[in-house]
Amino acid sequence: MENLPIDIDIVFALGVIVTLLLLYKATHYSKPVMIITLLWLVLQGAVSLSGFYTVTSVVPPRFALLLMPPVVFIIALFFIKRGRWAMDSFDVKILTLLHVVRILVELVLYWLHLYKGIPQVMTFEGRNYDILCGITAPLVWYFGYVKPMLGKKVLLAWNVICLLLLANIVITAVLSAPLPFQRFAFDEPSVALFYFPFVWLPGFIVPTVFFAHLVTIRRLLKAKSN
Repeated sequence: MENLPIDIDIVFALGVIVTLLLLYKATHYSKPVMIITLLWLVLQGAVSLSGFYTVTSVVPPRFALLLMPPVVFIIALFFIKRGRWAMDSFDVKILTLLHVVRILVELVLYWLHLYKGIPQVMTFEGRNYDILCGITAPLVWYFGYVKPMLGKKVLLAWNVICLLLLANIVITAVLSAPLPFQRFAFDEPSVALFYFPFVWLPGFIVPTVFFAHLVTIRRLLKAKSN
């Protein structure tokens, strides 16, 4: 998008970097994870700069190429023995702390709304309550793992609730986009996510947050059953 203040790009870039570094740390500094993630970011960045995602009239929508590959990859990990083994070795404390990035994301979404890049419904002034997950993440990290006072049921409930809030904003974003199945915000559709660098939100940050919840929920359920 044009005519956006550089501040928005800086805060969003910070969000991408924080997500990347915390994911890297949570995977015990796995080089394959870092290499694959960086290649994916570069690929999606190059594709978005070509204007590929701004074409919204085709079916199936090109936007699906941002969300679906990482989601399919994440789900596939649960069906692969080595994938499950890898996930069980990840640091859930860091994966919990990773959710602080949602504060930066919500600030960026609000600013994008002010510049008509997304509808109000996608911000914390609308029906997006995802910022609560980012605000509470440091508390859950500290009282859940550093100075453990929260039980596994509380940690599990927090992750499930935050996962539902994530699903809510993803569905809202998709149904607010100028795609053939748009249902919301016809007067102010969600267009910013089709442009660089904001394609990294649905293409990287959202799948990473989704992944962090799934891994943590899996670990909590396994611990509960033992």
